[in-house]
Amino acid sequence: MPPATRPNVIVVFTDQQRWDTTGVGGNPLDLTPTFDRMARHGTHATQAITPQPVCAPARAALQTGQYPTTTGCFRNGVRLPEDRRTLAHHFADAGYATGYIGKWHLADDEPVPPDQRGGYQSWLGSNVLEFTSEAYRVTMFDDDGAPVMLPGYRSDALFDAAIRFVADHTGPAAAAGGTNGTDGARPFFLFCSLIEPHHQNETDSYPAPEGYEERYQGRWVPPDLAALAGEPGASVHRHIGGYYGQIRRVDEGLGRLRDALRSMGLLENTIIAVTSDHGCHFKTRNAEYKRSCHDASLRVPLALSGPGFDGGHRIDRPVSTIDLPPTLLDAAGLAVPEEMQGRSLLPLLADPAASDFPEEAFVQVSESEVGRAIRTSRWMYYVTAPDADPWQDAAAERYVETALYDLSHDPYELDNLAGLASHRTLADRLRDRLLERMIQAGEERPVIEPHPPVGDVIGQRRVDPEACAGTWRPVRFGHQPRG
Repeated sequence: MPPATRPNVIVVFTDQQRWDTTGVGGNPLDLTPTFDRMARHGTHATQAITPQPVCAPARAALQTGQYPTTTGCFRNGVRLPEDRRTLAHHFADAGYATGYIGKWHLADDEPVPPDQRGGYQSWLGSNVLEFTSEAYRVTMFDDDGAPVMLPGYRSDALFDAAIRFVADHTGPAAAAGGTNGTDGARPFFLFCSLIEPHHQNETDSYPAPEGYEERYQGRWVPPDLAALAGEPGASVHRHIGGYYGQIRRVDEGLGRLRDALRSMGLLENTIIAVTSDHGCHFKTRNAEYKRSCHDASLRVPLALSGPGFDGGHRIDRPVSTIDLPPTLLDAAGLAVPEEMQGRSLLPLLADPAASDFPEEAFVQVSESEVGRAIRTSRWMYYVTAPDADPWQDAAAERYVETALYDLSHDPYELDNLAGLASHRTLADRLRDRLLERMIQAGEERPVIEPHPPVGDVIGQRRVDPEACAGTWRPVRFGHQPRG
């Protein structure tokens, strides 16, 4: 596909947003009408799972299409190696103008030096935006590393900058410089990385725009959070209103961005992907907001619109957000590099039951623990390494089964089945599949020890030994060329 006919591509990336904050994800508060329209009329991945429920590792995976243990960015505070090729490199090689706006979190300095910006040509960002800004005081750094103060509420300010980027790369003025997305000169790829709905670290708060927290405080709470809100340190009821208020304002900004594209005649030729790095469990699963292998940490919104995605498609099987980089390249008509460990989702639009696509998402976790998991439509199987240092060790030689959840009958992951004799055969199959995924991700084969036996207090547990049949067919991972 020549550059003149290629679509523009925009990624809108939120921070710490659960999947069930969206209307299409079951939230009844009408927080995300724009996202919901995108999902209904475009493509909605209903079970999108992050490959790592920690900020920097998830971001490295979204830039490179590689697992955190492959890039080396297995925890926060590790910079992305300069030899790792990102989406910016691949789109630039195809003639795209590339731009980054917002939180980066893959460098070791602030402002981010040019050689640590992942190849993006245009830059307006901060390495750790929550430390260089507050809700109504936003400072980021431009191409030259100079501080730029942006007016307005923080997510509004970033969407304003995204609209300016689009306008600057569109129309006669841009055409003179060879960067026009409308007249066949040059399409653009923009990554807009918000901080909302992440907490403000120094105050441990979720600062929504004035009046927005009050609008949602004391209303609907997801069932898992409602059940666990009494856990020591849990902050559900204190923070949920501000968290929802931030998300509502982000959705309004997404609507303004789409309106701006429509007014410039670009919407129909622009792919927009909206997703998040990980979820949020409000300190109900550990002493933090994420870093656990539960849907509250792992499951995120994912919707795409534009060329190749419009038409009301649903992907109802688990997919990983590590699949987004190859999907975007594939949708733009670009070759997907063999080193990418994700897979394009486009074949699932044609055949949602495609037999050569994995039935589960694979997860690595760090910082709180060294853990691994696979998440199928029905089962969450989760192991941890008791002897590993979660800040120093990217992987381990020995893991122990930690949790097994039956999502069909326990969608809120409140009943841990690990160690039950009734589920031993099932757990063995899930263990074998997890080992396969770890090896395919480039890890050394470890030992996974069974969970210590647990008595069935009910005495009536049963599980069909074929309950996960169909999960175990051989699948080759990495990019699969389309015929």
